[in-house]
Amino acid sequence: MEIILLERIEKLGGIGDVVNVKNGFARNYLLPNNKALRANDANRKLFEANRGKIEADNAERRTDAEGRASGINGKQIVLIRQASNTGQLYGSVSVRDIVEALAEDGVEGIGKSMVELERPIKSLGLVDVKVKLHPEVVVTVGVNVARSPDEAEMQKQGIDVIAAMFEEEQAEAVATALEPDSEDEFEDATPPSELAAEEVEAASDEAEEA
Repeated sequence: MEIILLERIEKLGGIGDVVNVKNGFARNYLLPNNKALRANDANRKLFEANRGKIEADNAERRTDAEGRASGINGKQIVLIRQASNTGQLYGSVSVRDIVEALAEDGVEGIGKSMVELERPIKSLGLVDVKVKLHPEVVVTVGVNVARSPDEAEMQKQGIDVIAAMFEEEQAEAVATALEPDSEDEFEDATPPSELAAEEVEAASDEAEEA
């Protein structure tokens, strides 16, 4: 389907561009969200008649978005979730979770359609997520998914929590393997020096008897 863009669409074009897109994309997204018009003669005339206002409105929205961007770009939100020892979440983190967490952190006016998350987050760690405040203004928000506030702080400092936990478990396993079965082993055991002295004495006695 041939359409006229009413705003910049990534990988398609800018305001006023006439482009061809798949029918489903146009009908299900672009047209109902007022991001484009069908490229027929009537709409071409309508667009040209209102082009100045459309561009002015877009510039105003872009300026507002740029003003908000500095307070959002680089922000990090923490989401506490249950997870296995391998770091896999019991569930997942969705766009909705991110929007709600941003709102709780004082970032209002972020809708689900503004958060670009290709797939739900299903493991612990830090994930950078893009938030589109305007078609021409995109910021990045860090999503810190952890099992506790302490682990979230460790991840914020660049520590791989799962790797650290694995190393700790390995160290404990080695320490346990090196421990004697009981304290009696040391108490009952004869020191090597005493064993050597006993062997020398026994050899001397055998020589005298001979």
